[in-house]
Amino acid sequence: MKAVTATTGESWLTTTFEKLEDWSQRFSFWPFPFGTACCAIEFMSTVSSHYDLSRFGSEVVRFSPRQSDVLLVAGTINDKMAPVLKKIYDQMADPKWVISMGACACSGGFYRAYHVMQGIDEIIPVDVYVPGCPPTPEGLIYGILQLKEKVSRDREHQRRMNRESKDQEKTQSVNTGAPTV
Repeated sequence: MKAVTATTGESWLTTTFEKLEDWSQRFSFWPFPFGTACCAIEFMSTVSSHYDLSRFGSEVVRFSPRQSDVLLVAGTINDKMAPVLKKIYDQMADPKWVISMGACACSGGFYRAYHVMQGIDEIIPVDVYVPGCPPTPEGLIYGILQLKEKVSRDREHQRRMNRESKDQEKTQSVNTGAPTV
């Protein structure tokens, strides 16, 4: 049998490594769902085929903090659970982000008791808040899109700061006559 190969037109893409890195960072979130209540059910419906979270690059749900970069806290966090949440956050590799999903995770919800945390931002930094009781899958998708924009802005700001510090070092070395590295 004869093998047939067809050659079609070639496509080329030119870009910088920074832009490729930004694109891959924004479209490859691996969430770690820390679900403790009804908000976790809403997260499950968000990753189902009806809402198709995979089109945003967040379908790879990991249940290991060392393999995740987004901690998605969904539900009520009481005081006994707080150290566990903090430990999971500390085990995640940098860069890492946190989405607080639902009224209970954002502000304690309707639980105004001594044993319920009045928002997870008491122990870990939160990047995006998704309100609602329970929040809708559309709301969570919007929160993930907002996180993508935040990551893009933060990376651009970091690059700008790095360029400015390098420029400042160059001007200082020119003024002092020291060789630049």
